Amino acid sequence: MHSVRQDPVFKNATFAAGCFWGIEEAFRRVQGVVDVVVGYAGGTVEGPTYEQVCSGRTGHAESVRVVYNPAIVSYETLLRTFWGAHDPTQLNRQGPDIGTQYRSIIFYHDDEQRSAAEASKAALALSGKAAGPVVTEILPVGPFWRAEEYHQRYLAKCRRRL
Repeated sequence: MHSVRQDPVFKNATFAAGCFWGIEEAFRRVQGVVDVVVGYAGGTVEGPTYEQVCSGRTGHAESVRVVYNPAIVSYETLLRTFWGAHDPTQLNRQGPDIGTQYRSIIFYHDDEQRSAAEASKAALALSGKAAGPVVTEILPVGPFWRAEEYHQRYLAKCRRRL
């Protein structure tokens, strides 16, 4: 399990929105985000590997743990980033990526995050901006397992190789 340095200034937020590479990039661009770690959350197997998660048998979703400074960026801003970085109307998929590991989830860390997530989801559903029903789950955070090192900052690594 990955633990983040517990600095009283920083808070954690955890999201799943399809392939974790794209959502990681989206959150890294947000001012006030201190770190983003890609990994696996929402499943039943301890210490899953990428291959296990891709099998669809562990229950995990490809996820990101966002460490942020709430004095600089609000949780509501992170929610807006989450909604804008994927299609929350696609059930168990994002674009060509299909499977439960690609489902849309907001994992809340406390009651304040839960309330904000529920309000944000309801507002999106009522806004008419979504292409259909919003299927995003809102669940309490459980264990977060850091993905293999080659997945961390994957898109940035690929750009450097070009």
